[in-house]
Amino acid sequence: MNKNVNVNQVNKINHIEAGSSSPLGATLVEGGSNFAVYAPGAKAVYLCLFNSDTEQTTHEQMLPEKTGNVWHGFVPGIKAGQLYGYRVERCKDELETVTRDRLLIDPYAKKLNRPIKWNRRQYESDSQFMVPKGLVIDEDAYASTSVSRPKVNKQERIIYEAHIKGLTKLHPDVPLEHRGKFLGAAHSSVIGHIKALGVTTVQFMPLCSFMPEPFITDKGLTNYWGYNPVNFFAPEPRYGVRDALAELKEMVASYHEAGIEVIVDVVFNHTAEAGFGGPILSYKGLCPYEAYLLEQSDTGEVFYSNHSGCGNTINTAQPFMMGLILDAMRHWVTTIGVDGFRFDLAVSLGREPQQYNSQSGLLRAISADPVLRDKVLLAEPWDIGPDGYQVGNFESPWLEVNDKYRDTIRAFWRGDDGCTPDFATRLMGSRDIFHKGQRHISTSVNNISYHDGFTLHDMVTYAERHNLDNLEDNRDGHGHNLSANYGVEGETKDKAILAIRERQKRNLFATLIFSQGTPHILGGDELSRTQNGNNNAYCQDNPISWFNWEMNKSKQDFLQFCQYVISLRQSSALLSELKLQDDAFTLSRNVKAINWFKPDGSDKASEDWNAHHNKAFGVEIMGYRSGNKKPEHWFLCVNASENDMRFHLPTAKRKGGWTLQLDTRYASLNEQPCICIQKVFLQASRSLTLFSFSELEG
Repeated sequence: MNKNVNVNQVNKINHIEAGSSSPLGATLVEGGSNFAVYAPGAKAVYLCLFNSDTEQTTHEQMLPEKTGNVWHGFVPGIKAGQLYGYRVERCKDELETVTRDRLLIDPYAKKLNRPIKWNRRQYESDSQFMVPKGLVIDEDAYASTSVSRPKVNKQERIIYEAHIKGLTKLHPDVPLEHRGKFLGAAHSSVIGHIKALGVTTVQFMPLCSFMPEPFITDKGLTNYWGYNPVNFFAPEPRYGVRDALAELKEMVASYHEAGIEVIVDVVFNHTAEAGFGGPILSYKGLCPYEAYLLEQSDTGEVFYSNHSGCGNTINTAQPFMMGLILDAMRHWVTTIGVDGFRFDLAVSLGREPQQYNSQSGLLRAISADPVLRDKVLLAEPWDIGPDGYQVGNFESPWLEVNDKYRDTIRAFWRGDDGCTPDFATRLMGSRDIFHKGQRHISTSVNNISYHDGFTLHDMVTYAERHNLDNLEDNRDGHGHNLSANYGVEGETKDKAILAIRERQKRNLFATLIFSQGTPHILGGDELSRTQNGNNNAYCQDNPISWFNWEMNKSKQDFLQFCQYVISLRQSSALLSELKLQDDAFTLSRNVKAINWFKPDGSDKASEDWNAHHNKAFGVEIMGYRSGNKKPEHWFLCVNASENDMRFHLPTAKRKGGWTLQLDTRYASLNEQPCICIQKVFLQASRSLTLFSFSELEG
């Protein structure tokens, strides 16, 4: 017990009524507030109220009524801004002893008054001053704005992943007090950059309240990424200036005004309470047997399942937790205004309770919910539990992160042998995984870089990870990066090495944008952002993780390249969505023919694909826009070998020629010639070219 607080001597609430068991959480109504909390197995639940300045306890009272497993009470006179939390007395517990010196966060709290930071001394006495308090809010004051949501067709969607702080901390136009905050991400210069890039959708890394893990806090580091939640409703106070919830809503509305969708990365697979011996912050004190998946050892000992790698796993099949997740998602859609979700370790959503089921109750409920079913639903389709790799096993309309795409594209452009057949499959939407007739061609979320891994710039600069700053002796992070340094590990002034690195960045980015599926861009890649070779910068809240907005000519050239390539995709029906004759998922069609060629112009046969050293081919795509039947005719050439190759372009029946739209050999778009070719083209080594066919007039 903290020396400054004696629970037995705090003031009693003058008057508390039975109230209602629904809705859960603190609900402000005329005359006061209703408090309802789910706590099966509790002998008593105490509502604690606190001074807003000092956080000293002002009142504490056992909730007077219980309906089933919900404890509840109505307190007259409560107003918006009141701080609150809970303490419990539990029956004998096989998992962990919970005493009244643990202050508990309401799982349904919509706001927290401050960030939560691990403090061992405060936690081990009485956790009151370590644990943030819930805030009673007037939900009417946060009613949805009149800004309409952008309407982005799935084939037009291009996702840009960003971290609130990383995006804004060093931006010169953002006011100092707004850097690293929701208001900074809402700044017109930040949104203007994203809009000019051509993306349609921003995927923000976790915005829910989180706590950095004790082990990393004790090392003087932090959980910068935020994948360690304490509450699924409340926005992270670190990103607020005065009112995190209001400022988050303002940020979302600003993106909507610019025509940009906002989806948020959610972590419904574990919490910051970790496994046995981890901090008791909320669920462990209120409903540990219901909140978490449990297992039993051969000796009968009960322990936490750990399919997340973080010590515990949310029991998403349990009715209360299923309902809480659905309620949290609806809150983020209806109150905050987001357009969808990216689900971290999404296989946990389908465990019933231990094995994955694509028809699990929670997955069915999300797909049927009238508020949620038309929102963006993006799965990271794996966790580390039994049968945890489930790529391709979610159902329409879910999108899925495709790690097979990432690895194949990296290996192909690095020059690895035997990758060409798989590369062509990934280029065409990975239909070996997301089958025709069952999933839309945009289902595959394609990425070459993600927050957990090398940036695009580091992918061509480092052959090995360099994570010593994480203080884990360089053992953390992925060891299989499929990266290369092209002669020198790390930064160099060698012009030849710099040239090939920049060309490989162009190859990788262009492949990403021209591949069928939903492109996913790691924010900052367009700025040539480096993490100095760190491929697991989750604990680096410093310039390693922040965008550097200073530009030189090379960086500016690459940014313009990225903008141009995206504009090419967005201008074409075929480059963004192939509707094939044999794909029954849609009735409409826009493809007349797709032909594959060897560099000599002959048709590519099956034996050519399997040639071990084959690293060059061309693909011709003929079709039209579905609406107006306007013809489109493209030829894409790739050459991952170290030798230039003469490509014989397809002979068209119509009179005309092939106009060069893109050639990655050129460091700047200004250097790219405006040429029209009819027959033969010298394809540079390690390059990608895109041609469009133009008919001759007359």
